[in-house]
Amino acid sequence: MSDNLNFNKGMKLYNLFPRIIGNMLKWREHYPRIKNMGFNAVYVNPFHYPGFSGSLYSPKEYYKYNPVFIDDSSHLSPGEQLKESIDACHREGLLFIMDLVINHTAIDCTLVNEHPAWYHWKNGKVQNPGAWDNGRWVEWGDLAEINNLNSSDRDNLWNFWWTMMSHYIEMGVDGFRCDAAYQVPSELWRFLIGHSRNKKPGCLFLAESLGCSFDQVQMLAGVGFDYLFNSSKYWDYNQPWGMEQYSKISPVVKTISFVESHDTQRLMEELKYDLAAIKRQFLFSALFSAGLMIPVGFEYGFKRQLNVVDTYPSWWETPTTDLTEYIKSVIHLKNSYYVLNVETGLTIVDQENWFNIFCFKKTAPSRKTILVLLNKDRFQHQRVYFNDLTSILGEGRVIDVSPEYRDEHIARAFDYRLRPSQVKVLTTA
Repeated sequence: MSDNLNFNKGMKLYNLFPRIIGNMLKWREHYPRIKNMGFNAVYVNPFHYPGFSGSLYSPKEYYKYNPVFIDDSSHLSPGEQLKESIDACHREGLLFIMDLVINHTAIDCTLVNEHPAWYHWKNGKVQNPGAWDNGRWVEWGDLAEINNLNSSDRDNLWNFWWTMMSHYIEMGVDGFRCDAAYQVPSELWRFLIGHSRNKKPGCLFLAESLGCSFDQVQMLAGVGFDYLFNSSKYWDYNQPWGMEQYSKISPVVKTISFVESHDTQRLMEELKYDLAAIKRQFLFSALFSAGLMIPVGFEYGFKRQLNVVDTYPSWWETPTTDLTEYIKSVIHLKNSYYVLNVETGLTIVDQENWFNIFCFKKTAPSRKTILVLLNKDRFQHQRVYFNDLTSILGEGRVIDVSPEYRDEHIARAFDYRLRPSQVKVLTTA
């Protein structure tokens, strides 16, 4: 395994949302630029044959492929096309992470009739999964909920999941992003993670875990997940919940921060083209957590939100900006310091302008300390002052390692006016 794949430097995950890219052979065209930005893994949303709704997350056939991802002009079979795309990913030194959906299937999945005991039923009908949304229960009528915990045919059900995963591991898949992971029994995760790592040591498991309680986070960490996705995107740097979540979760499991995802509004649209604020959000995500993710198009300032049913390659936008070099510099910074690739060691640093400036440091024994000064204000300069940086950074010459607006000389008596949304990153030589 190459140095890029051993994850001593944390996960930098690029979400190659397949509906906007097109067929599996076209995915290969994007790997070189993904690698050039510094990412070390590619995550692809479900590519299985979907049910009637067409949603990527409504799998009907786990061993067949969504027709929109098949190049009909190729001499390669659909399975060979996927294998070739995975191999091309590996040739660039990138890991290939596939989405794993085992909490539900499409309601018109063949398994509903072939194995009814695998599902939850209510009043003679297969049950739809759902979730609470602002106090309202929302059911997804195109989905059928699997009874992974109490099925009368549980052994065969679990072996079906493992056989399917084993098939894709043999095709070269390096790990799984696990959809609705907290809704799947811990016993099943132990079974699947154990079998996967016996077959492929180091097989990665990433838990989609937004909305989890801390007990559910502990469960996911305890069964062997490598990373969870955190909620830092939604934090405003002021409310206490951000650091409260961090203080609980960081000792338990590594997390992945993201500035946007296929489920969220595009940051370019949300922040109304405020490029400084967009850069701030990305840099904060990179510095806050061990792991980092962006979806395809973030680097070019795409504005149209991705959709699991309706997105098409024609949605590829004319870039309004090009953040690739900025992303590359941030990932290089993250790779350069051990403390930026571990989850623990982040503490808030007090200073008098706390209402407008968020200051924190990341530390680890016998490692360089990193001090981060973030201007929460998108519209005004804000002053930050420290009488002596020695108490924060320790002895040694203070250096500025910020991706932008780097200063050659930093005094230990530090008095600086941060530009709107600016983030300054300091350490010692």
